[in-house]
Amino acid sequence: MENLIAGLLRDFEDGKMTRRQLIQSLATAAMVGSASAAAAQAPATASSAASTPAPWKTVWLDHISYQVSDYKRSVEFYKNLMGWEVQNDAGTRQATLRIGDVGGIIIRNSRQPAPDAPPAASGRPPVTGVIDHISFGIAPWDTDKVKAELERRGLNPRPDMVGENFKSFHVKDPDGWDLQISNKTKTEI
Repeated sequence: MENLIAGLLRDFEDGKMTRRQLIQSLATAAMVGSASAAAAQAPATASSAASTPAPWKTVWLDHISYQVSDYKRSVEFYKNLMGWEVQNDAGTRQATLRIGDVGGIIIRNSRQPAPDAPPAASGRPPVTGVIDHISFGIAPWDTDKVKAELERRGLNPRPDMVGENFKSFHVKDPDGWDLQISNKTKTEI
C-alpha cells in the first residue's frame, strides 16, 4: 500500500495526474486498504511483516498538495480566510503554507498536458468512491460571526449542522473545491 501511495504521489508531483485524479486514486487505495484490513482479521495461515502494525502512529499531517489554476489567488484565499502562513513562495508557480499547528500545504499551478499529448491510459479500475471535500476546524468559533465573515467575502456559505455540537459551513475555493469549515478542533477530539 505504501508503494502504491508513493507512486501516486510521484505521478502527481511529475504532473502525470490532476489533483482530482490523485484524490480519486487515494480514495480507491483507501477502499482497497479497508478490504485488506478486513481480510487481515480473518484467521491467518502464515505471518508476514505486512500484516503486523507499524512501530509508529501517525501524529501529524505533513502536507496536502493542491494543483490550482492560479496559485497566487489560492494562496491569498487560504491565507486570508483560514489564517495560513506563507512559508515559502519564490514567485514562480507554487508556495508552501503552514496550517497552524496542523501541518502544511503546497499550492501550485496545475501542469497542463501539451495540446498534442495523447490521453494517458491509466489502467486503473473505475472509481467507486470519491473524497469530495476537506474539512478544517477553526477557533474561535461563533456560528453567526463565521457565517457573516464568509458572506462578507462573497463565498455563499452552505450550513452543515449536525446535532447540537457540530457546526460548519461549506464554501467553494477559487477552483471550485468544496471547503468545509467547522467548529471541531484538536482539543475536541
